[in-house]
Amino acid sequence: MEIKSKKIDGANAEVEATILMEEVNAKVEKIAKELTKTAKIDGFRKGKVPASAVKKQYGERLVQDAEAEALRDVLTQGLAELNIANDALIGEPNISRFDKSDDKIEVTVKIAMRPEIELGDYNAMVKEFNKPAISDADIDTRIKELAEAQAPLVDIKKNRKMKEGDTAVIDFEGSIDGVPFAGGTAENFALRLGSGQFIPGFEDQVIGMKRDDEAVIKVTFPESYGGKELAGKDAEFKVKVNNIQVKEEVAIDDELAKKMLPGEEDATLETLKALVKTQIENEELSKLYNDELKPALLESFVAGLKFDLPEFVVEQEIDMALNKKAQQMSEEEINELRESEDKLKELRETFREDASKSVKATFIIDALATAENVKVEEQEVMQTIYYEAMQMGQDPQKSYEQYKNAGYLPAIQMSMVEDKVLSGLLNSKIKEA
Repeated sequence: MEIKSKKIDGANAEVEATILMEEVNAKVEKIAKELTKTAKIDGFRKGKVPASAVKKQYGERLVQDAEAEALRDVLTQGLAELNIANDALIGEPNISRFDKSDDKIEVTVKIAMRPEIELGDYNAMVKEFNKPAISDADIDTRIKELAEAQAPLVDIKKNRKMKEGDTAVIDFEGSIDGVPFAGGTAENFALRLGSGQFIPGFEDQVIGMKRDDEAVIKVTFPESYGGKELAGKDAEFKVKVNNIQVKEEVAIDDELAKKMLPGEEDATLETLKALVKTQIENEELSKLYNDELKPALLESFVAGLKFDLPEFVVEQEIDMALNKKAQQMSEEEINELRESEDKLKELRETFREDASKSVKATFIIDALATAENVKVEEQEVMQTIYYEAMQMGQDPQKSYEQYKNAGYLPAIQMSMVEDKVLSGLLNSKIKEA
């Protein structure tokens, strides 16, 4: 067996080998001899089956097993010559050439390795930034919103025209071409004007009405409306206003703070303001991180850190992008690509730059997570999925199983690692406003 091994770069290597057929035949004999001890062939007792009978029974399979063993020998010897450990490999080695003739097999095996990344002083690449400034007006507005959300509705004493924010207590009856439709009638329905609870145009026409007013409101159901029998149809609603309600005025004081902070007997308005300020800061910081700072930081790492990428990982990323693109293409466009290899190659190349950046970002996050000792265990992934499912009113166990069966858990875990790594680095660079 002749073997030539070479490292192409820091993430890719290649092993070329010539395997003589006499070596393959010797392996066939060895495998056949081992099978004589366990093979069950009619006419022979177990353990007494001759090698010739085994070869006759399993001929082509023996050759395939022998070739596979020879390829494993090629890989083992090639890795040893290149001084590459098995745990440094990424994915399965790719046999890019397998030319078989009567006297030999010529093979080329491509190997992908985990790149070695010199992070250097990566903290220096993280820029300082100011914590979002929260004004007293922001805090007061939020507390007012919270207070109003808990305030009871009360009837207005003096009749007036309704405005956005009021709650109209109405009777209504809807019809299409004079015929009432199912679900289009209600009595004493409480509709907060401006909520967008009804179809577009309905609430706008209720605004301006007074208590005891009656009117016919004309609207058109959206084309995308859930009920097919109503979608896109013109409708009329007979509406009568029975009452007008508003949120009761709530005093913004220490008593409100005690109500909103149960368990804290000494709570004051200042205590509530401090907590609300922290809440708004966290919301604004999260928005700033997700919309600007984290994407920019990862982009700077991708641009600033130089290392080789495993070819096959980039090709896989291109394949995924190409498949996603194909789902958006017409049948005519897909047939055109099938008929033209050059056009397909040209389209693939349009994804290469973004695919390379994506793969590079993944390896950078992995290296930073190791450097920062950041880990996300499966239990944490499960808790995150459970929490989000409960927030959306879904069955958490069912949601988790769906993600698991679809193979999404590793991607979710990696996303959580990325979030932890980048947030941790940014947290160390916050300057007080």
